[in-house]
Amino acid sequence: MRRYGRPQEIVTDRLPSYRAALRELGGADLQSTGRWLNNRAENSHLPLRRRERAMLRFRRMRSLQLFAAVHASVHNHFNQERSLSSRKIFKRNRAAALSEWRQLGASLSPPAAAN
Repeated sequence: MRRYGRPQEIVTDRLPSYRAALRELGGADLQSTGRWLNNRAENSHLPLRRRERAMLRFRRMRSLQLFAAVHASVHNHFNQERSLSSRKIFKRNRAAALSEWRQLGASLSPPAAAN
């Protein structure tokens, strides 16, 4: 607020912690909590929500960290913005990503035991 000045409106959801923080900052009268006003903020948090849902399954922090590291690399490798390209280009990119992933998996797999 120091850098950009006093906002005209602050859109939040209805969590009481926001109201308390804004009251402390002197902006309690600026808070808007309409039903669909917070959509932009909520949609920007979707990747975090996806990771939070995955984290609920884990009991130990170490296993969660291992999963998150692998999940992030796999998700980044295969996640493509479908709406930004034609179906032909999308399928070609997905096939290339899958073949690269299979090559990587084959190079990391342990050698077969010889009888």
